[in-house]
Amino acid sequence: MRSPATLLLAAAISLTSAGAAPAAEIIDRVLAAVGGQIITLSDVRTALRFGLVPPDVSEDPVAAALQRLIDRTLMQTEVERYVPPEPDPAAVDAGVAAVRARFADAAAFDAVLKETAMSHDELRRHVRDTLRLEVYLQQRFGTLADPSDDEVMRYYRENSAEFTVDGRVRPFEQVRETARATLTERSREAFLREWVEGLRRRSNVVVLYLPAAR
Repeated sequence: MRSPATLLLAAAISLTSAGAAPAAEIIDRVLAAVGGQIITLSDVRTALRFGLVPPDVSEDPVAAALQRLIDRTLMQTEVERYVPPEPDPAAVDAGVAAVRARFADAAAFDAVLKETAMSHDELRRHVRDTLRLEVYLQQRFGTLADPSDDEVMRYYRENSAEFTVDGRVRPFEQVRETARATLTERSREAFLREWVEGLRRRSNVVVLYLPAAR
């Protein structure tokens, strides 16, 4: 994510690239503006290279990752209004280690750091922000009321395929808590999705990304 101060520079790079010969490599370009912040192509590529956004199997992973980064930017802006506590440094260390573990070895990790121009401090800051966001989301959505037994039973009946093994639906008593946990998580995801959609409606989000012609 780039600060507002880089907006003109990134836009200039984008325009320069657009006016260059067709064979010229596009160095960077602005893909979206979220309030006073911008998201560039390099931001998206960095997130994808380090696995900082959930994997996506769509035909356009850049578009999918961009939407994730837009949502993250909106949520982080909201989080900063409430100033959640700083995460334990050990938790940040563990988060950075988890990112490192996605690479074959330290040399491969360092190569991607160099390729994306991301510093160790920037990676730590990303992990730190993620942990603060998780705390905020847990406080806001982690205490939703448990579904009633009737709601769990309804979910079980309407989604029997989830509880079918070898062609037979498992008895409700055997899967009651599994069904309850799944329903609770889906309810939480629905509330979170509705909240983020509300943030989008109240914010100035401009998406400039156009998928490449196929």
